[in-house]
Formats: sequence, structure tokens, C-alpha cells
Amino acid sequence: MSTSQYAVTDPHDGNVVETYPTADASDVSRALDAVSSAYKSWSRTTSVADRAALMKRASELFSERTDELAAIIEREMGKPTAECVEEVEFSAAILGYYADNGTEFLKDEPIDLLDGEGSALIRRFPIGPLLGIMPWNFPYYQVARFAGPNLVAGNTIILKHAPQCPESAAAIAQIFSEAGFPEGAYVNLNATNEQCADIIADPRIQGVSLTGSERAGSAVAEIAGRNLKKVVLELGGSDPFILLSTDDMDATVQAAVEARAYNTGQACNAGKRFIVADGLYDEFVTAFTEKMKETSGASPLSSVAARDNLASQVDEAVSGGATFVGSENDDVDANGAYYPAGVLTGVTKDNPAYYQELFGPVAMVFKVGSEEEAVELANDTPFGLGSYVFTTDSEQAERIANQLEVGMVFVNGVGADGVELPFGGVKRSGFGRELGRYAIEEFLNKKLIRVIE
Repeated sequence: MSTSQYAVTDPHDGNVVETYPTADASDVSRALDAVSSAYKSWSRTTSVADRAALMKRASELFSERTDELAAIIEREMGKPTAECVEEVEFSAAILGYYADNGTEFLKDEPIDLLDGEGSALIRRFPIGPLLGIMPWNFPYYQVARFAGPNLVAGNTIILKHAPQCPESAAAIAQIFSEAGFPEGAYVNLNATNEQCADIIADPRIQGVSLTGSERAGSAVAEIAGRNLKKVVLELGGSDPFILLSTDDMDATVQAAVEARAYNTGQACNAGKRFIVADGLYDEFVTAFTEKMKETSGASPLSSVAARDNLASQVDEAVSGGATFVGSENDDVDANGAYYPAGVLTGVTKDNPAYYQELFGPVAMVFKVGSEEEAVELANDTPFGLGSYVFTTDSEQAERIANQLEVGMVFVNGVGADGVELPFGGVKRSGFGRELGRYAIEEFLNKKLIRVIE
């Protein structure tokens, strides 16, 4: 694992805006001491209602600072202004959701006894200090869906953000502090990967949640497993978008573009592999390609490195026999992290791109001759995060939804995520769930209390 360099580098032009110091050994030691101390004091002496009230204030502060917070992540990772604002608003809603529902989610759960006298119940307690390792593609949202439920539950947090997001990371920590969370409840730490390994191994840390790449997830899971720590992993995705029938091709194409191009294509659960019935294929590809090209140049990728990696993947796919049609207005070698949006067709099973995740505004489109072939192709991936099914046949939609090897299925719509809807996957997309009531269950001690009378 290499040392991280924390800096804001504007992907619009490649200029370094500001650098931030990386944590040293004393910073790590202080962070561990702080979260441990806060857990022993604050977590054990406050009620769920007390902590929910603080989270409510944090949600309000997010809302009050929407424009300021949006501008920060636009500098850090380049997403369009409107999408930055949407992310801040969604993050505020997530925090508000756990503030409003935490008491209900964490209430005692009576158990009906099959034999014997007395009573039994499950009482939910926090398990202790946690480490969160978060990515750059949604700098606020990723943190909110981890910190929101866990702070309300009473766990304390060390948060290691992506090296290119130090400004937003600091802003989040400031909000939790101003909301009234005490020192040590939430600690932002510009840690290296090596330091994270040491933190996971520290006996005071009871769990780790990571959103990131397969490689990072494998590394973290290995260390956590060796040290018997609970893990939640949300990793990559190559989500299928299955189109078998439609009564409005224009609307379906627009949905496909939104599924692929949101956040400049840099979302784990974006539609990435478009699987289209042969009778609709030609019409769809023509319209979809033109619409994708229209999105080109609206915003850069998150970094020049991300751009170069995508360019390498597309070049390799074309060398393997695929065809790429993209905007001709964007120069891959220009200043900034721009890459032309477009569509890959003719990707065969022996093509390197077939099993890869393309993280950017490039879609792969496949033709299928039947429902069965569509399902088989959709499942022929190491990933299993989300999926999209478009059909006018509701029974067909249900059949396909039941067969897809994924954690989420969206039928006849995109962008339908919600604070109450659990998010997560299977296979190499990770394990565990975030958002909804299931997120707050991940890092709890569900303690049995049995009273015999």
C-alpha cells in the first residue's frame, strides 16, 4: 500500500488548489484515543433520542450550507453544479432520516418464548469505535450514509476520506462538531493506507466500512478478517440495463443516458452494460449514441488519472475488436480530465472490457434474442450491485428481477434511490447494506436479555 497525498486538484484544469498534511503517527494515536474515550463516555451516557437530536442539527447545517458545500466538491472532483447541490441535499435528507427514525429502529424487540416463564428481548447497543474509508465520487453522500446511522446508534467514528477530498472531509467534520457531537464522536483523519491497516488492527476498533474498489475491499477485508472485525463493503459494479420492450423509446433512451452519464458516469450503481432485445437494438443504439455524445464535455472526470485509465480501457476494448463511437469535440490530451462520452458495441466475451467496470461516460451495448439470453448475459459478471429492467410486461419484469444476481433491481425507472431504500450488492460488489433501516443494524450488539420469573 502506498502513501496518500491529500490535495485538492481541480479536474477542470488540473491545477492544484490546496494541499493538506497527511496524518503522522501522533495524529493516528490521538484519533484512536479520542474515539475510544468518546465511546466510553458519550456513547454510554446518552440516549438514542439525545444522539438523534444532534443528528437533526447536523442535517439542518448541511441544508443551510448547501451552496458552500456544493462548491467544495465541484472543485475536488468536478461534477456538475446541479449534481453537487443534489448530493448535499440528499446527504442532509439521509442524516434527517436517521434522526427521525433512530429511536424506532433501535427500540427493544420482544421475543415470544416457546417454553418457560418470564420474558426475553433483544436490546440494541453500539459495538464501539469504527473506521470508515470513503471514496471520492460522492464525497458527502458516502459519508452521510455511514455516519448517519452509526452516530445515532452510538458508535464513534474515525473517517478516512479519499486523498482528493480533504476539503469536503474537513467540512463534514466541522458540521458534526457544530451540531454538538463531542470531541471523539467523529474524527476526520488524513490517513495513509498503511495507517488504516494499523487502525483496523487496533483492538479498540470494532468494525470497518469501506466504499471503493475491489482491490481496496480485498485488502481491508483481509486485515479485518485477520483481526476478527466486522466489515461492510460496497465495491464496484457493472450494472445491467435490460431493455426488452417499450412503448416510448425516446423516454427509455433518456433514462438510459441518465443511468450511464450521471456524475459523468462515475457511480458504482450506474447502468454500464445495456442489454437490448434484437428487435429494438438498432433504433436504441442510434438514439442512445447520439444522446450520449450530447452529454460530452459537460464536466470532467474526477482526475487526469481517472481519465487516462478509462482511455486505456477503451483503447484496449477497440484493439480487441469492439467499436467505439463518441463525441469528437473532446480531446483526451487536453488540459483537465475530460473524456469523450460514447458507446462501445461489438464487445465479445473474449474482449478485455467484457468483465471490466468502465468508470466514466462510456456505455457497452449488447444485442440479445430472448429473455433468457438477457438474464444470462446480465449475470455473466463478477459484480452484483444494481440493475435496471425496462419492459411493458409486468410479469416478465418480476421473472427477471427474481433471477438477477444483484442486490438491487429497478424496474422501468432510474434515479429512484431513496434514504429509506437499502443499498448494497452481492458477489464482488461487496456485502452489507447501507441506507434504510438495515444500515443501522450492521454495527450493533443485538443483546439478548432473558428474565426468568
